Amino acid sequence: MRVVLDTNVLLVSIPTKSMYRIIFNALIDGTIELALSNDILTEYHEIIAEKTNGVIAQNIGQLLVHLPNVFKTEIHYKWHLIKKDADDNKFVDCAIAGNADYLVTNDRHFRILSEIDFPKITVISINEFVEILSKSP
Repeated sequence: MRVVLDTNVLLVSIPTKSMYRIIFNALIDGTIELALSNDILTEYHEIIAEKTNGVIAQNIGQLLVHLPNVFKTEIHYKWHLIKKDADDNKFVDCAIAGNADYLVTNDRHFRILSEIDFPKITVISINEFVEILSKSP
């Protein structure tokens, strides 16, 4: 299962005592594949450094770059599907280019994608994703 994780999803999945840690563990153990673009990696680093510190952000970034189930995704076309927060389009473009099964986010700006027939992107909430992971063997 290949996914794109919104920054807040990754952020809340990192702490070992987080109820969402199953996501980070699935990433580490290779249960899921992550599509990742340079823009997303940069945002991950910035936000993790802001919320924790630079060392943790650097370590997470290095982990993501070196995991065999993380796929560097080149964005060759920008779809501009989200108008309310154009910065969110980096996740949409990565999901399309990376052929992701799911874009995982709780951000309401992504709701517009359910009204778009092409390209079709399946957006699910963090709780829906945890439920899917909980049912996986």
